[in-house]
Amino acid sequence: MSGFDTGRVYSAQVLAGSEASRAPDAPAQTEQNLFDFVQRFRQGNDYLYRDRLRANLLAKLNVLEVAVEHVALWNPTLAQSLTETPGEILPLFEKAVKRAARAILYPVSTDGQRPEAPDCQVTLRSSANLFSMRDLHADSVAQLVRIPGIVIGASTLASRGTHLSIMCRSCRSTKSIPITGGFGGFALPRYCDAQKVDGGSCATDPFVILHDKCSFVDSQTIKLQEAPDMVPVGELPRHMLLSADRSLCGRVVPGSRIIATGIYSTFSSSKGGKTGGGGAVALRTPYLKVVGLEIDAEGAGGRGMARMFSAQDEEEFARLARIPGLYEKLASSIAPSIYGNQDIKKAVACLLFGGSKKILPDGMRLRGDINVLLLGDPGTAKSQLLKFVEKASPIAVYTSGKGSSAAGLTASVQRDNQTREFYLEGGAMVLADGGVVCIDEFDKMRDEDRVAIHEAMEQQTISIAKAGITTILNSRTSVLAAANPVFGRYDDMKSPGENIDFQTTILSRFDMIFIVKDEHDEGRDRTIAKHVMNIHMNRQDEESRNAAAGEIDIDLMKRYVAFAKARCAPRLSPEASEKLSSHFVALRRQVAQVERDNDERSSIPITVRQLEAIIRMSESLAKMTLSPTVGEEHVDEAMRLFKYSTMDAVQAGSVEGMTKGELQEEVVKLEREIRRRLPIGWTVAAGRLRSEFCEGQGYTTHALERTLYILEKRDVLRFSNQRKVVTRTGV
Repeated sequence: MSGFDTGRVYSAQVLAGSEASRAPDAPAQTEQNLFDFVQRFRQGNDYLYRDRLRANLLAKLNVLEVAVEHVALWNPTLAQSLTETPGEILPLFEKAVKRAARAILYPVSTDGQRPEAPDCQVTLRSSANLFSMRDLHADSVAQLVRIPGIVIGASTLASRGTHLSIMCRSCRSTKSIPITGGFGGFALPRYCDAQKVDGGSCATDPFVILHDKCSFVDSQTIKLQEAPDMVPVGELPRHMLLSADRSLCGRVVPGSRIIATGIYSTFSSSKGGKTGGGGAVALRTPYLKVVGLEIDAEGAGGRGMARMFSAQDEEEFARLARIPGLYEKLASSIAPSIYGNQDIKKAVACLLFGGSKKILPDGMRLRGDINVLLLGDPGTAKSQLLKFVEKASPIAVYTSGKGSSAAGLTASVQRDNQTREFYLEGGAMVLADGGVVCIDEFDKMRDEDRVAIHEAMEQQTISIAKAGITTILNSRTSVLAAANPVFGRYDDMKSPGENIDFQTTILSRFDMIFIVKDEHDEGRDRTIAKHVMNIHMNRQDEESRNAAAGEIDIDLMKRYVAFAKARCAPRLSPEASEKLSSHFVALRRQVAQVERDNDERSSIPITVRQLEAIIRMSESLAKMTLSPTVGEEHVDEAMRLFKYSTMDAVQAGSVEGMTKGELQEEVVKLEREIRRRLPIGWTVAAGRLRSEFCEGQGYTTHALERTLYILEKRDVLRFSNQRKVVTRTGV
């Protein structure tokens, strides 16, 4: 039998009682130990592996998964040699399992000769410590390691030969050669060593391969990238090639989070130099020969954390869910070092938990993820909030709009160096499947790149048709985007449509749109200044220190979010749904009124999507307390948040109870009056104008300010003396 990475052939003495066969480390003895382990290891009254092997063989699965811990319980020395020299032990293990399979399939021998059992694959499951890709060094070569990561590319299945059958051209003698696994190359023998009758010799390189007599197994190359939270700041994520064969093939797709257990091996890459050997002889490229795969279930709670929650965890979360005012506590624990913005934090808490996704009987999917857009002035801590969400969500990808291309967000098609085949590499939206994508500088993205995420935001899939690959990838992610208005700051004098440069198509996909203004208010400014000074000086009294740490620490919050997402999917109660539908009709009426008054279509649409948005918000509020149904109080809070965010943005054009149309009329009248009142070259105090027009003639202060602002921009008026004096300069 050949080893995994060497062409070595084992020999075992067959005479009874010979010393070699009784040596504790002889391959035959090791194989016997492993055979006994498969046959006799038991937990309680169950013969675990024997029964498992029987069940698999009946289902025509020639594979057996073995836990390394069980081998350690059975024989610690064996387990140690399994982790230190897996390349030698695993072929023996497969041989032992094959013997056991033969005993199960053909318990009674016919004519003293049992039929041959099929080859069985042994896969390992281990709970050893995880290695980061950066911790794998030369001393780990040929040892068993566990590596977590995200699959970014998986090749198509190929057939790899295990035994080659070759024939000499001249003398027609055939021989079978075993081939080692992995990426290593293989060279045919140069000379034929068959004994000739006439004593002559065959020519050099006489062999041809008989393909129909060779034996093959499936093999697949997987490209693994380390998880984003393991990458140090300023470094590029590392990649590693994985080689999987037989039953481990075809189990992963780009975007799935896995923990791969495997043998850290090397192969000589041909990429090195111009010559075929590829540069230096002893330089070899590492790869992982997979012997076990653990695949994280759908996204949430990934990152190599065990998806199972222990009983203590469940008790702790149930206790947490019963805390009165948990919603407020969660909101205040989000980015606690940022002052204020309570409603935005509540919306972000909803985004972390998400609503319930639904699959209708006809196969149509309704998303459960909540998308939030923060649109506002610079310096309102939008990016800090995004950075916090990236830390608090179990799965998150942070990206900036200016540096992201459409392919980087969705997926790109790459060409494999060795096979010259095309394969897919997932982008940010695919890698964050089941989590949150934070996109900063959303307004700086090119339009064609922004269009790429339309489909990902509503249908939650990314469909690709490039280079002959047509496929659909999942991207079940929430999007949290931050953007600045068109002019850098939000201009109150202009309608939301003029401030927001996005198309209606993308705005309707956001469940909540917050306009974050940097208000000038002395009391608030003092509080913020004091808060910032305390943070910078680290001089915090007990109360503010507790506030800065957050009431629920980030690690507990991360686990609680993962738990709620995995275990809870609330449904609407009849009262709640009745309330929602009547609210929605009222909202549409309100928007129609605003559109009539302003004499233009609202740039922020209120469509059925927004009704679904409020439903999702209500569900996520119920999910925070692990409640199975959505009550009226959840709907009320969701409506309040929606009104505060999106409806505020819709109505932002109307000021002081006036609609935009009325304001426009007043401005036109005022402009005529001011031109009549002030001949060219005259000067008057601004306070005098105010008292004349606002108190004397009943115009609103806002209309007067707006008129003066417009006339100043047109160079009709000039302000001097700290805006106290107005001079008419132009026509």
